[in-house]
Amino acid sequence: MCLPEIFKEMRKNNRQRRIIIQHDNTNYHTSVETTRFLESQKIGLTGRLPYSSNLTPKAFYLFPSVKNELRGQRFLSREEAVDAFKMQVLEIPQSEWKKCYKNWFQRTQKCIDHYG
Repeated sequence: MCLPEIFKEMRKNNRQRRIIIQHDNTNYHTSVETTRFLESQKIGLTGRLPYSSNLTPKAFYLFPSVKNELRGQRFLSREEAVDAFKMQVLEIPQSEWKKCYKNWFQRTQKCIDHYG
């Protein structure tokens, strides 16, 4: 719903600007309606490149990092496990998030350069 406005704003000063978005091949990202819209906007998708789901920060940073912190702990309920996960995410310093996203941009650019 918000993508048309985002793309319009991004292209405000440069109508030919190349836009590539990251997605993880989930159902709503690959639905016919979404795919048609993105194609009509001439939007590139890194999710169609080999191994692109491994490019996302959650795949290469967030899940492994939090998983290591929670390793060996037992939880009495699903809610307790979710709360522990949330706490671990909130404790990640801003400097680590900055490194994570810098790494994400570098990984994505390598994929674009190689397959794009």
